Amino acid sequence: MPDELVFMMGNFAARFPTDRRYTLNHMWLNAEGDSVRFGLSAYAIRLLREVYFLEWSVDAGAAVRQKDEIGAVESSKAVAALYAPADGTITRFNAGALADPSAINKDGYGAGWLFEMTARAADAMEPAEYLKYLETSWTKAQELLKGQMAQ
Repeated sequence: MPDELVFMMGNFAARFPTDRRYTLNHMWLNAEGDSVRFGLSAYAIRLLREVYFLEWSVDAGAAVRQKDEIGAVESSKAVAALYAPADGTITRFNAGALADPSAINKDGYGAGWLFEMTARAADAMEPAEYLKYLETSWTKAQELLKGQMAQ
């Protein structure tokens, strides 16, 4: 299996490492001991463009349910809410990304990770499944983007 898969967003190649799993809300996850680390996928980062502000509306130690709003990112394109990708407890936020959100743009799969939580990773998609999900949703995403540009 290759180290990464690629999804073409127009002329931009969104790259997805195959050593982790992905969620419907465009986050990657990687189990690290008893905790699961989450970050934004290259697809989400590309849609947002340059992330320059990150804030959390919950504290470390908070129990969350999947789809609970837990924070927000602001970018050159939009302000987007961040939602819990699974049920669990937030154990830690990435202080480096909070202090300098440009790490999300520069190294989204490394230093730009967002948070860790106790969660089950079983509901997440394998990289190939995520790529198929993007292929089926890309047309709709393009229509939404074009609608935003027209406003």
